[in-house]
Amino acid sequence: MALVYGRAFVEECSIMRVVEAFRAAYGASPQTVWHAPGRVNLIGEHTDYNDGFVLPFAVPWGVTAALTPRADGVVRLLSLQASGEPVTMATREESAGWTRYVVGVLAMLGDRVAGADIAIDGDVPQGAGLSSSAALEVAVASALNDVHGLGLTPMELALLSQRAENDFVGMPCGIMDQAASALSREGHALFLDCRSLGSRSIPLDLAAHGLSLLIIDTQVHHEHASGEYAKRRAECESAARKLGVPALRDVTDLAGALGLLQGDERKRTEHVVTESHRVEALVGLLRAGAVKEIGALLNASHLSLRNLFEVSSPELDVAVEAAVRGGARGARMTGGGFGGSAIALVPVERLEGVQESVSAAYAERRFRAPRFLPAVPSQGAHRVS
Repeated sequence: MALVYGRAFVEECSIMRVVEAFRAAYGASPQTVWHAPGRVNLIGEHTDYNDGFVLPFAVPWGVTAALTPRADGVVRLLSLQASGEPVTMATREESAGWTRYVVGVLAMLGDRVAGADIAIDGDVPQGAGLSSSAALEVAVASALNDVHGLGLTPMELALLSQRAENDFVGMPCGIMDQAASALSREGHALFLDCRSLGSRSIPLDLAAHGLSLLIIDTQVHHEHASGEYAKRRAECESAARKLGVPALRDVTDLAGALGLLQGDERKRTEHVVTESHRVEALVGLLRAGAVKEIGALLNASHLSLRNLFEVSSPELDVAVEAAVRGGARGARMTGGGFGGSAIALVPVERLEGVQESVSAAYAERRFRAPRFLPAVPSQGAHRVS
């Protein structure tokens, strides 16, 4: 059975842990504490870096950052999920591993900030494709923005965090993850135009329709920066150049475009163009109150990601197929792919049956047992006491 975590309870526990750890490590209370959530994407996969549309929302799990600025340029970092002692860096070139995401944010702020003492606590399930890296970046960027009075907007913080991951860490991600972490509202999904950066909150009250969105963590971990994610992005950019458009979002004659392309670039283009249209269609259904009808779009998205964008995996495919067989109205992989999680739109009375169906399918194939997490639309980055 899935465990239900109340957002307020999860956040309060994280705040207490990180403040206590900060005091123990640095001998004083932090000047500010910020929480930023991970995200799950309802639909719109691999469309963000093609200037398309996405529809993510924040999840209850995230990263809490306690921070006090320093004037000497030294950065001291403590993670409750890493070693028990702070990592001290006199220069930003000394960062490695998880510290790169934090130091990357400091680097993007340049002369506007110096050093800092920081303690981090995170409870985003690692490797599940729920964007713990964006949560870390946005939490630290928000805290620095607060203590230095920089006046950056949530979208500006999201863009800064994206640049940290692109330019400092070397992961060519789009804006979706950081925007979802920074801008999301509780009880809503975030409809985001990744070109204009215009966004609006779309009410997502699944419970009112007798539904739940279940995250199925395959527990198959992935590392996008190892190459496949970057390869897909390069294929999309190459296809756009051949079609003479700024990005695949600008393709208006899909049949004509596909006639000009071959191989993988043809398949990638078909996915991106149709996926952006699926986002718009799903938003239309939500606004019309036809929530129970969105399942077909989730199914179509998964087939496209599996067959055209080729970023699924056996574990993701089995999770989706078994969830639908068990009573879900629709399901698809979510996140960058190659592992991570799937989501399933499930009538509340079928939750147990869906979990049993997926677990049995995994056991039959001798996959590692999946983990089930209820996805509740939660609040974006915010300061906490």
